[in-house]
Amino acid sequence: MAELVRKLLRKPALRISRLFTSNPDAESVNKELDKLYRASLSQDRARNRTTTLQLKKDQRIVIFSDQHKGDGGGADDFAAARASYIDALKYYNDRDFFFINLGDCEELWKFDIENVFKTHQDAFGAERLFAKRKAFFKVFGNHDMFWNQGWALSKNAHILLERPNTHFLQKIYGCDVPIYEAITVKIALEPEKELQFFCTHGHQGDGQSDGNRFSVWFINNIWRPLQNFLKVNINTPANDSSLKSKHNRIMYEWSKKDPERILVTGHTHQPIFNSLTHIERLFLKLYQAEMQHDMQAVSTIKKEIPRRLKEYETINAEFQDMRPTYFNTGCCCFSDGTITGIEIADGAIRLVKWSGREGKSVRVVAEEEKLENLWQYLHKGLLKMVS
Repeated sequence: MAELVRKLLRKPALRISRLFTSNPDAESVNKELDKLYRASLSQDRARNRTTTLQLKKDQRIVIFSDQHKGDGGGADDFAAARASYIDALKYYNDRDFFFINLGDCEELWKFDIENVFKTHQDAFGAERLFAKRKAFFKVFGNHDMFWNQGWALSKNAHILLERPNTHFLQKIYGCDVPIYEAITVKIALEPEKELQFFCTHGHQGDGQSDGNRFSVWFINNIWRPLQNFLKVNINTPANDSSLKSKHNRIMYEWSKKDPERILVTGHTHQPIFNSLTHIERLFLKLYQAEMQHDMQAVSTIKKEIPRRLKEYETINAEFQDMRPTYFNTGCCCFSDGTITGIEIADGAIRLVKWSGREGKSVRVVAEEEKLENLWQYLHKGLLKMVS
């Protein structure tokens, strides 16, 4: 009987949840991102919660976001992906990567931070290794926004804990961990060539996802118990895809205004590479395969497109002419245990996936572009969008 009720309630519950996930407005998003970017250029970066990371060409960085670490129960979206996440961080720490944790790292609309910490000490321990090397950068999002406040909040969203959040971060990581709203990563390719990646969570200007009191109350008191009962993770590629696509389009339009800057966000849980979703890149690859008369590639891509179309409600009609100025990490809480992120290493930028296979976590490079090609396109318009 309970399973029948779950089946009947699952779809209407997901529709209701959309009201509290994302409602982006282009004017508001542009205004807030403009404000944040100007702050990143100011002299008083500490007050503005921004910083700049200058990397040499041979240094490496990985960017993950949207873990939404919870309490280990049925409403903990991170639980299924925890093993892949920990294995991925071990891989990157062993190779001396820098690590940007790009927001919504903890799910603090639904859970008490102390319970989250107790449940996921192994994941925090994997992050701590980067912090000890001074290679860890933590950005706040909308679901963990109180890291940017003077005091951490309890699960009831109105009772202050006894300690300031900076003190609690020291307890978690064993050292001082600054909190940022944006990080600018500058990578020197040559003395006269530099790529600039402006990294922020991406919730700015999104009124329904800014941590407002009603949304927090709904998530904590209504959605959390319902999610526990329904045993459903809303963070799957198919759910809310129209709203995610809308937000990504707004982010892309903002990013392309400045040819010197590449925007990297999370928030939507939808991976974006070179400003394109996976389905848009498939259509672009199909077009190029047909132009090259590569019939084997055409056949392979045509078989994959119908399956992928189920995950996307919209396709940007201008996908063949989009500038590669926007990247999105995706998330670390897909219901099948997969995590996605952005690597910048070995002269390339990559969209990577980590998934469990036969008890092991496997890294797959989903997309890759040479940094030199990216620089050439941004400055001279020479990059082919699929290399």
